[in-house]
Amino acid sequence: MPVMESRLSMLSLGVKDLEVSRTFYSAGLGFIERQQTNEFIVFYNLGALTLSLYPRQQLAADVQASADGEGFQGFTLSHNMRTEQEVDELLSAAVVAGARLIKPACRADWGGYSGCFSDPDGFLWEVATGSFLDPD
Repeated sequence: MPVMESRLSMLSLGVKDLEVSRTFYSAGLGFIERQQTNEFIVFYNLGALTLSLYPRQQLAADVQASADGEGFQGFTLSHNMRTEQEVDELLSAAVVAGARLIKPACRADWGGYSGCFSDPDGFLWEVATGSFLDPD
């Protein structure tokens, strides 16, 4: 019987407007598009993980689910930084690129320093640093 390995290979975000999200992640946050990107889907390498942006309706149809989900979905995406200053700078850059600041950076209950923004589709990104978080 096959066993699922303890890893995540790809995270696909169902986005309302592919070009708006592509601009936000590519030009705004500086993510580099993979060669396989085309007019229907955008791929980014994020270390061992691939992030894909896919039109929301098509992604919902692909997994045979409703595309109506809105609001907090029960998860956040996280990006770890090396210093508190880098956390502050990235949060500012994201807002300039079109993000909405959800939580300004501050000391977190878990012992680190973090803030949160939402991308143009409302997906929540935590930007954090802490002695036990490995940004690499």
